[in-house]
Amino acid sequence: MTLVLGVTGGIASGKSTVAAIFAKLGAVVVSADQLAREAVALGSPALAELVAAFGAAMLTPGGELDREALGRRVFADAVARERLNAITHPAIARLAEARLRELRATGVPLVIYEAALLFEAGAEKRVDAVLVVTIDPVVQEQRLAERNRLSPGEIRARIAAQWPQAEKVARADFVIDNSGSIDETRGQVAALYRQLLARAHV
Repeated sequence: MTLVLGVTGGIASGKSTVAAIFAKLGAVVVSADQLAREAVALGSPALAELVAAFGAAMLTPGGELDREALGRRVFADAVARERLNAITHPAIARLAEARLRELRATGVPLVIYEAALLFEAGAEKRVDAVLVVTIDPVVQEQRLAERNRLSPGEIRARIAAQWPQAEKVARADFVIDNSGSIDETRGQVAALYRQLLARAHV
């Protein structure tokens, strides 16, 4: 039996770090962010829709999507963000469902579906359980400032653009706190990995 675990959490909470630890332990990881890149690849219908919605200024000189320019536009504008999601979420959903179906058919014990907007996109329906990665809000802002070089206003806008952490935790099957050291996080992931493998082999 294949168990699909959705991994989500707020921006800069450490979802990718947790997914990478699972991968080292032997899980197969499917990243919604990578699927999003595939969904809006050069020549895709979704990319054409984005250009129609937001203009050619959202493209790089090579004709690909300029994710930074689009991010600046949508994180500051809820209506634009809804428009973006209406275009990209169905395309990502199709790719995700196909990829997860293929993996379930192989019988691998554990698949990690890492998706920042798991709940926002209604994607929790395609996984068997959900892990929410949490982080102390002060640490979250520090990491976001270091990683993305954003202003305090931009940081607040990006955090506010996602569901509140407490709301995600309330709907989670499992929670990992990534506020501490990487070793502490590894320990939590390893314990959960063993638990999930036991469940997959039932």
